[in-house]
Formats: sequence, structure tokens, C-alpha cells
Amino acid sequence: MARKKEPIEAKKARTAEVIGLLKKEYPDAHTSLNHANPLELLIATMLSAQSTDATVNIVTADLFRKYRSCADYLAAPRAELEQDIHATGFFRNKAKAIHGACAAIAEKFGGEVPNNMEDMVSLQGVGRKTANVVLGNAFGIAAGVVVDTHVARLSQRLGLTDHKQPEKIEKDLMELVPKRDWILFPHLLIYHGRRICIARKPKCAECVVERLCPASLLKVSAKPTRKASGKPTRNPLAKPTRKAPARPAVKTAAKRAGKRKAAS
Repeated sequence: MARKKEPIEAKKARTAEVIGLLKKEYPDAHTSLNHANPLELLIATMLSAQSTDATVNIVTADLFRKYRSCADYLAAPRAELEQDIHATGFFRNKAKAIHGACAAIAEKFGGEVPNNMEDMVSLQGVGRKTANVVLGNAFGIAAGVVVDTHVARLSQRLGLTDHKQPEKIEKDLMELVPKRDWILFPHLLIYHGRRICIARKPKCAECVVERLCPASLLKVSAKPTRKASGKPTRNPLAKPTRKAPARPAVKTAAKRAGKRKAAS
């Protein structure tokens, strides 16, 4: 049965309560990518695609000592940059994107990372997610809401969106989350997603927002319930069971011999 549609004002109130509880649970929530300036955060965010923040931080520890400006990245041969970022994966595409973005920053923006959405997304390899990360965490500008895998998963489970596309999820969140929390909100969901609301086995019993979550596993009994007819109904979260296929009848040699004898 489809979930009853929640009135927008009720959903906003529930979202505000979720934010309040997560702020208390994770008072130090912040980006885990190490950086000292907007360019470093831009590069780190580009490298984080299909990689972990921990791996990126290991790579950038040496990278940021070697490359301190867009000119430094552009002066390096592509093969050398590829080797320097190899551990983050997809290093050829990432090196190409970094060179392209740095070239545009040097030519169009005087070597400084732009501080608005329109210019940010004009850079090679930069979409709304990367732009939101840099604008929010390097400039303190709330231009939108970062949507990564954790934010998408938790937003869906919390019933804040029914969409799967990042752009549509972001639009829903921008309507529900107060603008003052646009920068912090993704960090809260990322912290919670890594610690409690993990992808395969969410720890609902340990979750501070469990009572506000329509997808909580605790809200559904693990045992089969019964309809008025008395027939058990299957738990919707339980995995379907497969019946073993009927084994075809196999006539043994003895049976065949017995039938031939009887016929004679």
C-alpha cells in the first residue's frame, strides 16, 4: 500500500525536528576533506568521485604541497598529474578535468575559484554537487544542498523525497530545509549515514530520529501478521522465499523391470 501523502507543512515540521536531533547528535559535523583554500577544496572534491574521503586526504597531503595554484597544475605534464592522483581511481578523467577547470579559472577568473553557482558549473568536471560543496564550505554561500549517496539514501528513507535523481532530490530538500541549514544539513546526513543509517543494515534501534522515520525497521513486526480472515500476511521487509522446484519422477531400473515382467 502506498504511503499516505504528508502535508508539506507537516513534512517541514518533521524535517526541522530531524535537523534539531541530528545537530545534538553530531555537534562537530563538517566536511571531512582536508583543505586550506577554495582551490584545494575544489580539487579534493573532484578527486572524491568514486573514491573515499580518507583516500583523497592521503593523496592531497602530498598533492597540495606540490601544486599550490592553477598555474602549478597547468605546468605539470598530464601523465605526471595522473600519477600523483592515481590512488583515487579514474585518474585519467580526473587529471583531464583538473587541467580543464584550472585553465578556465586562470583564463576567465584571474586564477581565483569563482564564488557563484553559474560560474562554478561552467568549469570542466564541476556539477551542482561539487559547486555546492565548494560554495558552502569554502565561501559560506548557501546556493543549494549537497546531494551525495548518503544524502540521497537518508532523504529517501526519511520520506523527504520520492526522487532518485540528485537534482530533483536537491529541489525537494531546498523546499523543506531552512536555508540557514543548507550547508550543514548534508554533513548531518553524511555523519548519520556512515555511523547509523548505513546502506545494507541500518541500525534503527540506535537511531535518534527513528520515531520520525517512515522507513524504520522497528515499525514493522518481524513476525507475520494475520488478516481478519486468519490467513498470515508476509512481512513486506522479509525476503521472498522460493519453493524448490518439483523433482521429476524418475523410474528406477527395478521398477521398469517389474513392469516388463508383469506385462509378460
